[in-house]
Amino acid sequence: MRTEDQAAATGAEPDPAAEQDRVRRGLRYSLLAFLGVRMALSIVALAGTALLPSQEPVGPQGWEGSPIVGGWHNLVTSWERFDALWFLRIADQGYFDGDGSAVFFPGYPLLIRGVSFLLGDRPLAAGLLVSNLAFAGALIVLYFLTSAEWGERVARRSVLYLAVFPTAFFFLAPYSESPFLLFALLAFWGARRGRWAVAGLAGAAAAATRNVGVLLALPLLIEGYQQWRAGRSRVPLLGGIAAAAAIGLTVGAYLLFWKLKVGDWWAPLTQQVNWERQRVFPLESLWLGTREAFRWIGVYPGGYHLLDWLLVIPALVAAGWVAVRTRLSFAVYTWSSLLVPLSFTFLPRPFLSMPRFLLVIFPLVWASAVWAERRRGVHEAVLVTFSLGLGVMTVLFAAWYFIF
Repeated sequence: MRTEDQAAATGAEPDPAAEQDRVRRGLRYSLLAFLGVRMALSIVALAGTALLPSQEPVGPQGWEGSPIVGGWHNLVTSWERFDALWFLRIADQGYFDGDGSAVFFPGYPLLIRGVSFLLGDRPLAAGLLVSNLAFAGALIVLYFLTSAEWGERVARRSVLYLAVFPTAFFFLAPYSESPFLLFALLAFWGARRGRWAVAGLAGAAAAATRNVGVLLALPLLIEGYQQWRAGRSRVPLLGGIAAAAAIGLTVGAYLLFWKLKVGDWWAPLTQQVNWERQRVFPLESLWLGTREAFRWIGVYPGGYHLLDWLLVIPALVAAGWVAVRTRLSFAVYTWSSLLVPLSFTFLPRPFLSMPRFLLVIFPLVWASAVWAERRRGVHEAVLVTFSLGLGVMTVLFAAWYFIF
């Protein structure tokens, strides 16, 4: 239990010196984790551009991917891969009808556009700056949220495990994962402390950043309801309702934008067809993903399927722990964030992008962190496994292999 929580339980005032020391510890640890991963992955990505034969670059029309050529510029350009090109093009040129860009929600491109203006029209630099700052901020908020729920030892391990998760390189690239995670964490942080204005604003920002941001509405409603039942005050219930409404209004505003632009309210949903995803029952997705993972052992493209499976299945096990051991709001967020992508599948590769989607489901790292707290050797096993996976997948990503 945190110092301020102990004080609240006893009716005493929190010790300012102890509280300041706690905050300093959290900030220092989170920033060191960020800087360590940032420096290490810069080297790994640079090696990745020269370690494997590059695959053919891909990207949206008007912002095609550039082939790899030698030079120190690869420290920066090795992060400009796949969906990053979509975000950068939207930030620079805006949306176009019918090309699939509608599925990329506007929050992250708007942040890039604003920072790019300040940098003298440099969208790639702006995207990297936004993502890296958001990732550092997300680690800090994760530390303090986890510290309140599980204590500082679990908080430290949660931050470390998220920083070295096998697909954590997406947090450093021009992708929307890091700002979305920051906003989602802030929404829960605000809700758990009864700061519903923070929860509502952060939830709305998350909903503007990724389509799954709308899923935050239900956990915030549940959190407000549970706090109302526990304390008999209407404030949490009204706060949860207001936060959910803010999320709904944000999504509605984006749909209205497409109605006014092209006459189609549902363009952000219907244009998912550009990525050939089909609606599938989640259990069928799991069966198909498992079959493909072991169908092509030793044969291309079996490695992609196996890498996906090795992350998705343990995540489902961790999600089971979350459902049993955490508050209902965290469990609902976790399972809704898993079931939605499992319900819309690219059949040739059923777990496509799932390893990236797992990044923002932060309660999953709590499972590993708590297990490591209570079982000898788990911490070392998790750290080694995650770090090796992160190195391998960063090299593949930098060399234009299909990790997206």
